[in-house]
Amino acid sequence: MTRSEISGVLVVDKPAGPTSHDVVDRVRRALGTRRAGHTGTLDPFATGVLPVCVGKATRLARFLGGGEKVYEATIRLGFATTTDDLHGQPLGSPREVSIDGAALAEACRGLRGPIRQVPPAYSARRVGGQRLYDLARRGMDVEREASPVTVHALEVLRFANDRVDVSVTCSPGTYVRALARDLGEALGVGGHLVALRRTRSGDFGLDQAVDGAAPSPAWEQRLLPMGALLPGLPSVHVGAEGAAALRHGRDLTRALVSSGFPPEPRERFRVLDEGGRLLALAVPRGFGAPPPSLQVEPVLHPEIVLAE
Repeated sequence: MTRSEISGVLVVDKPAGPTSHDVVDRVRRALGTRRAGHTGTLDPFATGVLPVCVGKATRLARFLGGGEKVYEATIRLGFATTTDDLHGQPLGSPREVSIDGAALAEACRGLRGPIRQVPPAYSARRVGGQRLYDLARRGMDVEREASPVTVHALEVLRFANDRVDVSVTCSPGTYVRALARDLGEALGVGGHLVALRRTRSGDFGLDQAVDGAAPSPAWEQRLLPMGALLPGLPSVHVGAEGAAALRHGRDLTRALVSSGFPPEPRERFRVLDEGGRLLALAVPRGFGAPPPSLQVEPVLHPEIVLAE
């Protein structure tokens, strides 16, 4: 395999300090490739799972970053900050933290489930086409519209003095910094995030990760192959004729699918060759009950073609 053909996902255990873009640069240099990108940013002080797409896998980044996220976080109570984390300026004087476990549990319950979350002032969310962090750095106070997110789980692991360790399972787009801020507000004492570690991002976990602080050409051996990606999607298999049709952007009819042609539509399918290599993502068309005068054979239409 030549260096230009390397494709897959490298799960990196990001260390504290570098940005997510810095980690992607380390992957590019270690693997000798220019085509690489992450599936979801971690703040510089945060650590943990950062999936990096390499080669053809970069075309799948928007799908690979869509799964649930799992974090372990430490929240300091007593005051909020301008950035909702330890790097911001305090908003007011510190307040005494005198709460019990019952009050903390009740505050956590109020932040679970489908909620509307106001993003941090220093975040990548756009307002009027500009990043919020750019506006904040210029001293501009703009209204931040709340976005729908889902917090599937928010559990207290440890609580001592002004520190709360929590486990969070949430939808993509959820800011744990904002959860820290909102928990402090619910308790009436303020709060901000002081440590964050992502233990899972979608299908990717720490058990698959390489040490992001020690780049190595050996990382190539830890790439998750294309055929192992998006295991939650249903799969169909094609032979040589079906693969040729995909390379030319043609729809897959029932005759071109060797196994797995769906009896009914699903949102999206993986298309694999007989060796298990991922050739494309396809969407169904023509399923259902068309009028008798419009008998349309159901097909799978290639949405993203990876075969060359």
